[in-house]
Amino acid sequence: MSLLEAILQGIIQGVTEFLPISSDGHLSLFQHFTSITDSNSLSFTIFLHLGTLIAVFAFFWKPIVGLVVEFFETIRDIFTGKFRFKDMSGRRRMLLMMIISLLPLLVVFVIKDKIEALATDQDIIIEGLCFLFSGALILVSSRYTAPQGAGKRAEQMRPLDALLIGILQGTATLPGVSRSGSTISSGLMLGYEREYAFEYSFILGTPAILAATMLELKDTLTSGESQEWLYILVGVVVAAVVGFFAIKLLSKVVRSGKFKYFGWYCLAIGVITLVCGMIEQISGQTIPQLMGWVA
Repeated sequence: MSLLEAILQGIIQGVTEFLPISSDGHLSLFQHFTSITDSNSLSFTIFLHLGTLIAVFAFFWKPIVGLVVEFFETIRDIFTGKFRFKDMSGRRRMLLMMIISLLPLLVVFVIKDKIEALATDQDIIIEGLCFLFSGALILVSSRYTAPQGAGKRAEQMRPLDALLIGILQGTATLPGVSRSGSTISSGLMLGYEREYAFEYSFILGTPAILAATMLELKDTLTSGESQEWLYILVGVVVAAVVGFFAIKLLSKVVRSGKFKYFGWYCLAIGVITLVCGMIEQISGQTIPQLMGWVA
């Protein structure tokens, strides 16, 4: 891996992790079409997630700190007998709904190795199908979005809604399914206010991404594989900076009602990926090989 490839993958991670177009899907395609097949490519992708986590904490630090404080206050109220489900504030209700939304990830954890194998094989048809799913989900949600300033917020959130959002977040482990796209879309389809759906989506993703990254980092660091630490550091910094501005951009897009354009993008790249995948299946060669980029 060269320094340029590290920078490019950091940019791809920073942009696609937060824009609803799937970072894992794009990184999988980048590595496929540039023929990056060494064992460190997956490890590098894992480290890049640390950069995007930094961006999330930088953008949402106030509500994240508020939820952490609320967590400890909730524990205190439970043990002192002051906890009342019906009298919860919006922030406390949001916290409990996020816990419910995270439950489906326990199922995903059991089959994560099989899911990861889809992103590292040489068949990109699954990526194409997943991009199409993301695009369709975004376009459908755009038709049912509440007007700006209208819609439900934390105080009206139901456990079933939280569970449905969590299930769709679980599908984002597939390469080509966007995590932010699936969670924002599900929130909008369930009638939640745009700003709340956006905030809920990103804060919900923080523990999920953090837990998955820590588990993968543990496996990577104990595997004994050598790491290109300079390139990793460059990629993490680039992903963090680019990711922060990507979040700002998406915030404006969701509020403006132009979320649907990401759906059209996902459909377009899904079709292109499917066509390339079928060409590779028929020819028995990858696109880089057919184009003479690699031997």
